[in-house]
Amino acid sequence: MSTPPVPDVTVTVIVHNDAERLPRAVESVRRQTHRNLEIVISDDHSTDDTPRVARALAATDGRIRYLRLPENSGGCSAPRNRALELARAPYLMFLDSDDELPEESVAALLAAHREREIDFAMGAVRRVRVDTGRRSTWMPHLVRERRTLDGIAADPRLFFEHLSTSKMYARAFLDRHRLRFPEGIHYEDQLFSAQAYCLAERFTIIPEPVYLWYVAPYAGAGAASISNQRHLLTNVRDRIHVQRLIDAFLDDSGHRALREDKDHKFLKHDFRMYAGDLPYREEEWLETFADLVNPYLGTLSPGAYARLPRAERVVLQLIRDRRLSEVRWAARGLGHGVAPRELSTGADGRVYWGGQVPGSTGARRELDLTELELDTRPFPGAQFRHEITEIARGPGASVDLTVRTYDPALRLPVGPQRASLLLSPGRRRLSVPFRLLPVRPGVFEGRVRLDPAAARLPLSGFAGVRHPMVRLTCRGQGNRGLLLAPLAFPALTAHVPYRSGAAPHRVTVEPEGHGPGRLQLRWEPTGLTATVLRPTAHHLAHPRLRRAAHLAATIFRLLSPSGV
Repeated sequence: MSTPPVPDVTVTVIVHNDAERLPRAVESVRRQTHRNLEIVISDDHSTDDTPRVARALAATDGRIRYLRLPENSGGCSAPRNRALELARAPYLMFLDSDDELPEESVAALLAAHREREIDFAMGAVRRVRVDTGRRSTWMPHLVRERRTLDGIAADPRLFFEHLSTSKMYARAFLDRHRLRFPEGIHYEDQLFSAQAYCLAERFTIIPEPVYLWYVAPYAGAGAASISNQRHLLTNVRDRIHVQRLIDAFLDDSGHRALREDKDHKFLKHDFRMYAGDLPYREEEWLETFADLVNPYLGTLSPGAYARLPRAERVVLQLIRDRRLSEVRWAARGLGHGVAPRELSTGADGRVYWGGQVPGSTGARRELDLTELELDTRPFPGAQFRHEITEIARGPGASVDLTVRTYDPALRLPVGPQRASLLLSPGRRRLSVPFRLLPVRPGVFEGRVRLDPAAARLPLSGFAGVRHPMVRLTCRGQGNRGLLLAPLAFPALTAHVPYRSGAAPHRVTVEPEGHGPGRLQLRWEPTGLTATVLRPTAHHLAHPRLRRAAHLAATIFRLLSPSGV
């Protein structure tokens, strides 16, 4: 019996209880334009139909081999390492069963290896939102152009691109350094990638997409990936544990000079992922979170903190000072220019976040907002804070909102203020004026009725989410800001008939529930608009055909007995 030819590349597909999506992942490897490869399906002892599906796949293509671990390892490392032991090719890639490879991935990365001697090649990762289908490039600024680097020191920003699946490795490189995926821990990619970056003498980056990463941002707790289980305190503990392992590796391998860059990555990426969720956490959770992160935060480079936006430094310092009740509202609207509720001024004239001047030198450094010039910046860029303090159902589909506006830098004149809610579900903007009355210096409050039925929708309908903005008008100048919803309130849904000619829609008013925590309205077309007309209009690219679809929508609406 003849020995099969040695493949150029081994692609390992790891899987655990994912029989439904495994065929899609494997098929994406089978259809690669570079054909001389092998596929190892490495099964982490699945208990569903995965073994049968994997064996059936192997029976259809001689390039596929099936490996089943004798017991479940609970992570990605063991199935990758076991497959690596069996791999016959000089170049290796890794794929998760819920993701895919674009068809040119293997060819593009292999060409980079054959162009010059490198330890690994990496390309762009396309993130695909499973809920919306929206595509974006992961860390696009790092993979924008083709380049070959002589080690990570040439661009330490690459610590942010810690995915092991975006790369093709030379087997000789991994063996020379005995580099394997760390078993028994989560976030193994972060440690493995940090080691690969530091140990590699040369690697190439290409701008072509080489990996499709399917992301379910708000999956249920049971279905969420490890990185999406931020509500679990064990998740926090695991993430910090792997950071300490990376720090030890940098010290032991002579790369301590990279600590500030790696620390900045942790603060800007890893901690930042938790920061946006802090307003929604219970007091006990916040207490334990502070217990877990504070010892590690104290070991990080001051230079890493200094490179962060001021709003993120504020949240970090409040955690370190255990001002946990204040952390919640400091994290609301993080990254969107939302003002604090209060400011304080020190004896030296410096302006600080919150109602009291910080007691320690370190806290004063981190909570100092003087550089933001909140009291002097042009009015259109001034920072205010708009919060809904009460929400109630009004007549029909409308909702009555009580809005409180905080003006900590006292930019607004004394007396009532002109304001309006802005909302644009279609091409035409809905503007609802209201008045904000003074409650005390720097605080105003007003009531406004928001009626989705007053919006002008396209005849083809509108499906999507919009977030109302608050516009302030002062001395002929305008300022727009986010409208923060209460942390939780029951969603209010109504069936809305539109007098403007658009067909009825189901409209839901709800809290955003994540990220900035804005008020949001969700439109869903109903009737013929949802099933026929809007999908047709969406797929008609030519402007004349789109106008014809809009005309058809009007005719259907007029002829339909129900008006839908």
